[in-house]
Amino acid sequence: MIIRESMEQDYDRLVDIWLQASIQSHYFVKKQYWESMSVDMKEKYLPMAKTHIVQNHGMIVGFISLIDDYLAALFIDVNYQRRGYGKILLDFAKGQLHFINLKVYQKNIDSVLFYLKNDFVILRQLIDEETDEKEYMMIWRKHMERQ
Repeated sequence: MIIRESMEQDYDRLVDIWLQASIQSHYFVKKQYWESMSVDMKEKYLPMAKTHIVQNHGMIVGFISLIDDYLAALFIDVNYQRRGYGKILLDFAKGQLHFINLKVYQKNIDSVLFYLKNDFVILRQLIDEETDEKEYMMIWRKHMERQ
């Protein structure tokens, strides 16, 4: 297993991982919404972020995208979830930063619990303007970690 910075030629695979995982974990948002965002993900969001991928036996199984201290994306291929790849990528990001903030849909219970388990705290509740869904703003600070 290796972690490396993504390259433009990885983007099709990253968008595929993002789309399939988004549809699965965000079942409460119409599938068409995610499909309509695929081009923006490839042409706008991935290029603007610093993205690292995790590979297993040469295959990209997940990625994390950061814009400064904002965790814009953390997605694992649906066939590789619950095997520790998300934690590996999150720990990699924590090793680079002193704090990380993110937004997560409240109905995405698995992700909310994942971030709470990994020392994030909920700062406040927001409403995502595009989907009209409730989300949490969460933060992790290096000094907040459990000892």
